[in-house]
Amino acid sequence: MSLARNSWRSLRVYRMNFLLILLGTVVQAVAMLAVWQALLSEASPSRLAGFTWHEMKGYLLVAFAANALVSGYTDLLLAGRVLSGMVALDLTKPVDFQLARWAETLGFLGVELLAVGSIGVMMISVVAPVPLPTGWQGLLFVASLCAVVPLKFGIVYLTGVACFWTQNYQGVSWARAGIAGVLSGSLIPVELYPAWLQSLCQMSPFPSMVSTPALIFVGRVRDGEAALLFCWQVVWIAALWLIGRVAWSRGLRQITVHGG
Repeated sequence: MSLARNSWRSLRVYRMNFLLILLGTVVQAVAMLAVWQALLSEASPSRLAGFTWHEMKGYLLVAFAANALVSGYTDLLLAGRVLSGMVALDLTKPVDFQLARWAETLGFLGVELLAVGSIGVMMISVVAPVPLPTGWQGLLFVASLCAVVPLKFGIVYLTGVACFWTQNYQGVSWARAGIAGVLSGSLIPVELYPAWLQSLCQMSPFPSMVSTPALIFVGRVRDGEAALLFCWQVVWIAALWLIGRVAWSRGLRQITVHGG
């Protein structure tokens, strides 16, 4: 709890960085809405690979929310600890390092949810109402969107730990953002990719971070299929957590502490 409060305080201090990251996500979402509206207005009969404009609006709004949650602050702070050597001090504390970083992520989450909710309402009012899922479908969507948080944490945690070997944060962060943007379906729905690229996406955790909650939200997947996709999210959460622990233990071998 104290770690979550500390991360909230640090976010207040560096709020301009957070706002700039959020602004970039908003600009991307607005641009994608404009592009897809133009594409679907030219399509006949107003469908593209089965997507209508109403479905695409909902898909892109969920993609915006998923992209805004668990911002780059988590791996930025972790990478900073690794590159500065502060991680050596963490080893002396009776706190699990991965759990501590998870607590910090939850500290940021409250502000991110408030920002995403406020901006999402404004965007919906501009692009016209989007139908909301109800009943079992609605519950699956909420569960799927909640699963995005630990999923993204798993990815950004690995990005930060990778600095043990790269000694550089920006290159790894940019590579992660580029790969995630393509494989998650946040730019283009995975269903529109050629078959070989769809197969590549499904072998990664990235579609679970955007495509899964977005498809459930717009009703492209329902009932058993939607539940199966949520189960895959849970599997990837467990897998990424375990991979993160292995990467952390291997990364510790790269630490060199000087002094006497």
